[in-house]
Amino acid sequence: MRKVLVLGGTQYFGKKLVGKLIENGDQVTVATRGTKSDPFGNKVERLIMDREKKETMEAAFSNKEWDIVYDQSCFSPIEARDTAEALKGKVKRYIFTSTQAVYEFGTLHKEENFNANTYEIAYKTRREYPGYEGYKEAKRASEAVFHQSGCFDVVSVRFPIVVSKDDYSERLKFHVDKIIAGEAIGIPNPDLRYSYIHADEAAEFLLEIGNSDFTGPINPGSAGDISMYELTEKIALLANKNAIIDSSLEADSPSPYALPGSWSIDTSKAQDLGFEFTKLDLLLEELIKFYLQEYKVS
Repeated sequence: MRKVLVLGGTQYFGKKLVGKLIENGDQVTVATRGTKSDPFGNKVERLIMDREKKETMEAAFSNKEWDIVYDQSCFSPIEARDTAEALKGKVKRYIFTSTQAVYEFGTLHKEENFNANTYEIAYKTRREYPGYEGYKEAKRASEAVFHQSGCFDVVSVRFPIVVSKDDYSERLKFHVDKIIAGEAIGIPNPDLRYSYIHADEAAEFLLEIGNSDFTGPINPGSAGDISMYELTEKIALLANKNAIIDSSLEADSPSPYALPGSWSIDTSKAQDLGFEFTKLDLLLEELIKFYLQEYKVS
């Protein structure tokens, strides 16, 4: 039985990961600030700590060891450094939930397009990283800390946009709702392209990459990408409606996917390692049809 520590793990696919670890027979410890409830009852041990207060991590991790850590809640290099120091000598393998945002805007990025081992780290708190540019820098610097620390074997999992029927952000559903209502969607550049992964497959991938001996960065997700224009047209076709795109920067209802540039990844390394993901068209079509059920469109 493996001893597994999950930092975070009380919402969305982090919660799904904890469920899969329990099903896998692992002895799971969840470490959070203790502000959110979870459905796991006595199936997990719980530790209280604050990623922004190193002393709380040192106290929580004192006299404990784990085989593997899954980090779902790191959002600054200071947090990464403090966590690495607090866990040094206590864990063998570290799986960091990162993001495709570590890459510059562009399409079908391969893992080597960002090298965490050579990235120059500027230590800041999570509050010093506003907006998407801040999020990108924070995740880059956090990856760099873990890979450069030498404290443990590290995997950085660079997820694309995560979607599912129970996506609390409802970002994909936003587009369905607007098209059904005949309302314009603010998309300054509908040619921008993005990659996606199902939340269940994200959790399964984390479980399995932890079971492997792989180290380094890796891009999981459905192969390929799709433009915002193609996405809205797909919704419109399934809904038998017209998609109205407002390309002005002052649009009343800007798309939550309307970023300053494309972000998509090449997932061939993960596929070459034997990981399988739902085809992108099927993934999006199934979710769109699920959201359309609310409007009795089939």
